[in-house]
Amino acid sequence: MKPPRIDEVTALEPGVLKIRWTTGETLVAHIGDWIERFELLAPLRDAEVFSQVRVGWYGHSVEWSGDMDLGADQLYERCKEEAGLPTARLFDDWMKRNQLSLNTAAESLGLSRRTVAYYRTGAKPIPRAIWFACLGWEATCPQKQALPRALPTASEYAALHA
Repeated sequence: MKPPRIDEVTALEPGVLKIRWTTGETLVAHIGDWIERFELLAPLRDAEVFSQVRVGWYGHSVEWSGDMDLGADQLYERCKEEAGLPTARLFDDWMKRNQLSLNTAAESLGLSRRTVAYYRTGAKPIPRAIWFACLGWEATCPQKQALPRALPTASEYAALHA
């Protein structure tokens, strides 16, 4: 999956980055756990060093002096998860789990094939309504990728996912 690129990055406080993405989103990433876990990032424990963050090569990473960098793909996933938003990885997993091609996913959701490709690769953010549609589609367990005729009751849904 191709992540969006980074337009701008700011250190809000040690271990916290505010990132503006090429998708137009501005999201926050808490990376203190990575700094503690990976010895290579140990110099970032110094607030002065951490504050010198900058956008890396063509927006594909954030970097600091001393050959320290973090890739846009991991940062974007972290940002989306922390914001409680659906990610390209979740969308791709949904497609695989339900054996959907770009065409069948587009038909199932009432979207264009191109839009589904954008969501699957992370080129465009996935609206919550679309993610809820994915979950609803999956909950109805359609046969042969056809649209469901009826929605399950709350108890039927709970029983299916217990």
